[in-house]
Amino acid sequence: MLRILYLVPSLADPAVARRVAMLRLGGAEVEIAGFRRADAPPDSLPAGTVVELDVTHDGRMLQRLFATLTAAFRARGWARSFARPDVIIARNLEMLGIANRLLGFWPQPPALVYECLDIHRLMLRQDNLGRSMRLVEQRLSRSAALLLTSSPAFLENYFAQHGSPPPYLIENKVFAPEGLDIGDNPALRGDIEPIRIGWFGALRCHKSLTALDAASRALDGRVEVTLRGRPALTEFEDFAATTEAAPHLRYAGPYRYPHDLAAIYSDVHFVWAIDFFEEGQNSRWLLPNRIYEGCLNGAIPIALAGTETAAFIERLGIGLVIPDIEIETLKALFSALTSERLLALAQAVRAQDPVSFRCEKTECDALVDRLADLAPASLEKAA
Repeated sequence: MLRILYLVPSLADPAVARRVAMLRLGGAEVEIAGFRRADAPPDSLPAGTVVELDVTHDGRMLQRLFATLTAAFRARGWARSFARPDVIIARNLEMLGIANRLLGFWPQPPALVYECLDIHRLMLRQDNLGRSMRLVEQRLSRSAALLLTSSPAFLENYFAQHGSPPPYLIENKVFAPEGLDIGDNPALRGDIEPIRIGWFGALRCHKSLTALDAASRALDGRVEVTLRGRPALTEFEDFAATTEAAPHLRYAGPYRYPHDLAAIYSDVHFVWAIDFFEEGQNSRWLLPNRIYEGCLNGAIPIALAGTETAAFIERLGIGLVIPDIEIETLKALFSALTSERLLALAQAVRAQDPVSFRCEKTECDALVDRLADLAPASLEKAA
């Protein structure tokens, strides 16, 4: 059995639990080392061994850097908790540094895989800091045999420019191997008043919050907006005050993945798949979880022109692509929507093959097989 050591920057990140579950479903044995975020309890991780390296704080880059350096310095001690892995997967750049430190601890070094699912704005700066960050990444990734990433636009716009190990694309599809209810768009049931928009997941875009609040006010209740997930409070002036004061917008708290997906997405007509968090850079290139979650459950995606998300839904022939999120654009869009148009949009999403949005076991098997190819000598020895 392939043994994987997974190094993660946040044990509380639900995406970490999903990746571990994918690897285990594909037949791998997984152990984890990572940091705990001070404002979030660790998720329940399906792994044999989980080692907490330190406590870090969201938005405090210097503190996280110090914690990373400390963990790397002390690695010989905490690494004794693990059997020698066949593969080390390092999620994000800071964990790639720790992984490089670990490679020399065993007589036969494990294969190293770099997992990068977002391009941080620091990596894209054109000053000395940005160039230094990219040089560090390039140097550390020389030891890696594979790059895992989630969007072809990351490859085209970043890694092709600056270099990377051979890439392997894993989309952010919904992972629910135990079986999952799939919701239907309310338009399919003739429920069209009011038009309901869902903005779910990582809530970190203050421009989206402002635009959705303003548009729903201007349309005087014809459009209602529901927010679910975890807001990045550092990105908003006052998230709670804004949502509480908005007459047609409400924040309904976090949700359970994947158990609540059918319920929350089948309660809205549209999924808001627009993000200006790192405008013109990462937000333009990513394919967010919500696009897969929403479409699987019948929600009609709304994307911004010129983004990879827009290209994704245009290839499928579904959803709405808008040029901007100005209030007049949103007013014109929703004012012109008829029940017939809404029904046609919902039917187009429902006609899609669920495999486009849901991770199947075959994808888990293929991922683990690809990782096993990186360490054939150690696997033969184990056999």
